[in-house]
Amino acid sequence: MNQAAAVHPQTMTARTWALLVLLGLIWGGSFFFARIAVQHIPPVTLVLLRVAIAAIALHLYLRGRHGVYETLRLRWREFLAMGLLNNVIPHILIFTGQTEIGAGLAAILNATTPIFTVLIANRLTEDEKMSTAKMAGCLVGLLGTAVLVGPRALAPFAGGSDGPPLWALLLPVAAAASYGLSATYGKRFRGVAPPVTATGQLTASTVVLLPLAAIVDQPWSLPMPPLGVVLAVLALALLSTAYAYILFFRIMAAAGATNTSLVTLLVPPSAILAGVVFLGESISLPVAAGMLLVLLGLVILDGRLFRWTRA
Repeated sequence: MNQAAAVHPQTMTARTWALLVLLGLIWGGSFFFARIAVQHIPPVTLVLLRVAIAAIALHLYLRGRHGVYETLRLRWREFLAMGLLNNVIPHILIFTGQTEIGAGLAAILNATTPIFTVLIANRLTEDEKMSTAKMAGCLVGLLGTAVLVGPRALAPFAGGSDGPPLWALLLPVAAAASYGLSATYGKRFRGVAPPVTATGQLTASTVVLLPLAAIVDQPWSLPMPPLGVVLAVLALALLSTAYAYILFFRIMAAAGATNTSLVTLLVPPSAILAGVVFLGESISLPVAAGMLLVLLGLVILDGRLFRWTRA
């Protein structure tokens, strides 16, 4: 970290904004890459490929620095729990949902992660209790989720059947809740170098998924996917996971956690744009309305727009 960043850790320079936008594009792209890959590779095996390749890449990046091996040995149980909450469970849920829904809609539904983080932290921690602004943000965001999911929940009673099944819409929301739990659990890794935390949880996730994929999918019996799918898997693992973690921690070191959290607002539009341009997806009026409500809830939760307005 340079001296200016150390003195003003919350300052967002033009370079930091550029890196933040890049991270939003990369994480938005993860839904795009997953939508391509999941058409040919079962969800559990796809998650295994994502975390295993990313774990190898991060081990090569660290090359034993920051005491990564000693930390893995001493805290493997905590990495195992973090890997389950932050990788295994949410990735399987999202990829399974994406067998039926597009990249943009999956990203919008998963953008409720900060809302669940606030709700869970309010229940399980003593230092992050609900404020009026947080409550308002959660309510608006949950209203947006209801707009997105509600019509499918009511379809059986109204005689409707168009659109994706309800379970496919609920899985990314459940994944967001799992991410919310992981954010609260992750507080115990304060003091651990962030790249070590990322490498540890991806390594633990790989250990869990190896037998699980063998039992559920028997990957060795699957046909070789097309080259485009192989490239999508590599992009998902190396670009949207390994490199994204490195970029995320670089932005956090320069601008602080609060500024870095702005990436949450950039991921859904990035995923929507990729889905529309490359996959021919479309966004209906109810989906657009739900997305705007979810993003408005995140803006209220963040709070800085209102502070800037008052200033």
